[in-house]
Amino acid sequence: MAGIHRRGWCDGTGGNFSCVLAQEPFELLMAPSGVDKGLVAPDDLITVDGHGQLLDGSGKPSAETLLHLAIVKSRGAGAVLHTHSQAATLLSKLACPSGESAGWIKLTGLEMLKGLEGIKSHDEEVKIPVLANDQDLKRLSAAAEPVLSEAPHGLLIAGHGLYAWGANLEAAKRHLEILEFLLEHLWREQLLIGQFK
Repeated sequence: MAGIHRRGWCDGTGGNFSCVLAQEPFELLMAPSGVDKGLVAPDDLITVDGHGQLLDGSGKPSAETLLHLAIVKSRGAGAVLHTHSQAATLLSKLACPSGESAGWIKLTGLEMLKGLEGIKSHDEEVKIPVLANDQDLKRLSAAAEPVLSEAPHGLLIAGHGLYAWGANLEAAKRHLEILEFLLEHLWREQLLIGQFK
C-alpha cells in the first residue's frame, strides 16, 4: 500500500485500508487510526471484529471502521481502500454542495471504465454516489447502505475522499486505481473546458 501513499492519495495520516481475514468469526485487518500510511509496518496493523471493536494490536481503530464494515457487509467485499486524493476530494465536494445529502458523479466514454468489474464497454455510464460528510460514522454508514448496491466499486464522501473495494485486495487496488484515474481525468477535463470557453 506504500505505492498508494507515494501517489499522493493518502498524505499525512489520511486514508485507511482494510482486508477481511476471516468470516466466522469475522476479523478485519486494518491500519490503525492516526498513522502515516506510507510508514505502516506489518506489526502496526490491527484486527477488529464485525462491530469495529479491537481484537488484536495496540493501535486504535479509525472512526471510519464502521463505513469499511458497512461496505464489506453490503457488497461482500474482501478489501476496502480509502484515499484522500485531490481529485476525489475536490470533485466530491462539487457534486454534493453544502446542504445536500447526496449526489452523483457520472463517467462515460473512457476506455479505462472497463477496468471496473462488470463494465464491458467504454460507452457504459458509471455513476459514483457522493454522500455528504458526517462525523457521526454510524449515521454516515447508514446513509451509505441504500446506495452501495448500485455503486461501481466506489463511493465518495464530499470533501473527504474515495472508498473503493473489491472481492480481494488485488481487485480493490485495481478499482481504486481505475476510479482515481477517472476522477483525475474528469477534473483535468473540466479545467481544460474552462480554459477554452
